Amino acid sequence: MVRTGSFLAVLALAVVGCGGGLPHEEDIPVKASNDPLYQPRELLKLYAEGQPLGSEVTSYPKLVEDVRKTDPERATILEQGLNELQQSPNAPAEKARELLDKLAPRIK
Repeated sequence: MVRTGSFLAVLALAVVGCGGGLPHEEDIPVKASNDPLYQPRELLKLYAEGQPLGSEVTSYPKLVEDVRKTDPERATILEQGLNELQQSPNAPAEKARELLDKLAPRIK
């Protein structure tokens, strides 16, 4: 009788599981080290807040190259957007916001 009770308890745990059997949502943060768009987005956020373009424009080709390794489509969007920013350096805020929207993290 005790063995049957123990067996049923183990069986119940196996069927229900430790989490109660219900799925749950969990936000998993994207680490900067795993996201080639992290640095470009950070620059764009600064521009969107009003910071003017500076010497960091010399790093744009490397930023685009890093993104191109994992996401060629978004690298092209980034490259075009950064070129447009350089062509209108006096008012980068609006263009930076538009580019940030295009490069927002994708939900899978």
